[in-house]
Amino acid sequence: MKKTQLLLVFIMLLSFPKLKAQSNNLENQLKEVEQKVIDWRRDIHQNPELGNREFRTAALVAKHLQSLGIEVQTKVGITGVVGVLKGGQPGPVVALRADMDALPVLERTAVPFASKATTVYDGKETAVMHACGHDSHVAILMGVAEILSGMQKELKGTVKFIFQPAEEGAPKGEEGGAELMVKEGALNNPKVDVIFGLHINAQLEVGKITYRPGGMFAGVGDMKITVKGNSSHGAEPWSSIDPVVVSAQIINNLQTIVSRNVNVTRNAAVVTIGAIHGGNRSNIIPEQVEMLGTVRTLSESDEKLVFDRIRQIVTKTAEANGTEAILELPYSSHYPVTFNNIALTAKILPSLQKSTGTENVILVPAETGAEDFSFFANEVPGFYFYVGALPKGKDPEASAPHHTPEFYLDESGFITGVNAMVNLVVDYMEMGN
Repeated sequence: MKKTQLLLVFIMLLSFPKLKAQSNNLENQLKEVEQKVIDWRRDIHQNPELGNREFRTAALVAKHLQSLGIEVQTKVGITGVVGVLKGGQPGPVVALRADMDALPVLERTAVPFASKATTVYDGKETAVMHACGHDSHVAILMGVAEILSGMQKELKGTVKFIFQPAEEGAPKGEEGGAELMVKEGALNNPKVDVIFGLHINAQLEVGKITYRPGGMFAGVGDMKITVKGNSSHGAEPWSSIDPVVVSAQIINNLQTIVSRNVNVTRNAAVVTIGAIHGGNRSNIIPEQVEMLGTVRTLSESDEKLVFDRIRQIVTKTAEANGTEAILELPYSSHYPVTFNNIALTAKILPSLQKSTGTENVILVPAETGAEDFSFFANEVPGFYFYVGALPKGKDPEASAPHHTPEFYLDESGFITGVNAMVNLVVDYMEMGN
């Protein structure tokens, strides 16, 4: 064996006890914080708040961060909280993000901490529930903050904790979410080098993590189509330009985009019309029809292709029928693709595997759901992953989906998220920028 090889082996043997001690120390810290994470989650679950109204949640987060000696800024992006933990040594700025908002859903679970909360949403009294797991995201990141603050002197860089409101969308007429936090400088002062985020998954077994390099969640844009027509008596359709018939043709033609224009061997895409309204009687052809829809793509090039084809189909189909159609795309919201930086993904994959075992870190296909974490990851390299919270042995198909009244999480899965986030920060800092 060469001298240089012997030297490397000697160095590794010297560092092994230190690495083992660090591992044992983290294991003890995880055990100490686990019940706190569960308690925080239950408290937040019982007191859910809709987007841009997360006042209690934000106050709870800010108080906790301040108790740890973390520098705190509140009211970022309306109710967002940003904490800055400066390590004892120089290095990169690593951001961690958790979303805080609940949904207008009536809870129907049997847990003792089930939500009984109500509020006014869209002018109506409604029940409120954490039906997507954002309560667990907040609690997990609070636990991560507690562990990392105890390692402050050893940290080779700065950690920025971003607690974000309104991931599910801001109330009508308001800005919100990650986009607004970016506008208001959440990634600056100090400037973030990289950002990590996670989402709990009720259909993924506890102890497992799933990920995907590149496009993990779709970019989404909603659309409104207004088809003009000429009204007439329903008994004399020849006297009209029937916007109902034109709308039907537009809907059918839009379906050819995914089946005939998008290369589905590379990426999936979705064009859906979810609402259509026109007329109010069976014997009156209306003056116009309005439609609402959603478009989902997994790359910028696919989005451009699909958007261009929608414009062409809507305009030309109406023209072929002697009328016009007004397309608003995007109409009220537009999220970019949630893109996991490919180089970053490769770099930090061993950290995930260390957190829960190589066999439990699983590569998965992309999804056509959307996430506004994409606004952060558009600014700096980002990585987003799923953490399992399905009870072991339970059929994922039998588990209530996210955004439903029966949505349920196995709390034993939360500690996997804490462990992964801590390892991502420490290991990334050790690697250097």
